[in-house]
Amino acid sequence: MEIHHNFNLLIEVFGTLAFAMSGAFAAMQKRLDPFGVLIIAFVTSVGGGTLRDLLLGVPVFWMRDMLYPITIFIGTVLAFIVKSFERNFKVTLFIFDSFGLGLFTIIGIQKGLSQELHPLICLTLGTITGCFGGIIRDTFLNRIPLIFRKEIYATACIVGGGIFLMLIQYTNLSYIIVQITTIILIVMIRTMAVKYQWQMPKFYDQRSNFED
Repeated sequence: MEIHHNFNLLIEVFGTLAFAMSGAFAAMQKRLDPFGVLIIAFVTSVGGGTLRDLLLGVPVFWMRDMLYPITIFIGTVLAFIVKSFERNFKVTLFIFDSFGLGLFTIIGIQKGLSQELHPLICLTLGTITGCFGGIIRDTFLNRIPLIFRKEIYATACIVGGGIFLMLIQYTNLSYIIVQITTIILIVMIRTMAVKYQWQMPKFYDQRSNFED
């Protein structure tokens, strides 16, 4: 039990760090000042988890443990350091965002399971935890959020989270092995989707002008 607790804490810390850096890189792409970069890193990291905890009616995770604000600050500083020698923001942003997505999806599902909620609700909480910080980030940066565009994003959370729930229910695999496998799966789905341009169906008006 102690090992599981420590590993869950490790997932949360690395997820927070990954999303903080992805938010910072996205903000630096928009040429925000250091304070603006820190704010975007913060909302990217805590946005999904905050909404999840509010829905569950439990204390918001980052307000009771200074480990998370400190981790966000460290992630932002690391992003500035990486910026000094890495110019390909797009690739770097994608890497950290994908790992943050995988890590936080698992944490969200586990929070739902700890409240003894239905698996579908747990899967929804995992998707919210993984995606909502990115929605806030992109909204603040005046971009259409990734989850609403052509890229496979929430779908990766749903597929990976669904497999996570099936593995813990129907197999005897170590819980930590299931966590690691699912996180890697979500990252791989995101990577393959971008590499091979997998897309969800798009619905749009083919007319060039809308009628009043």
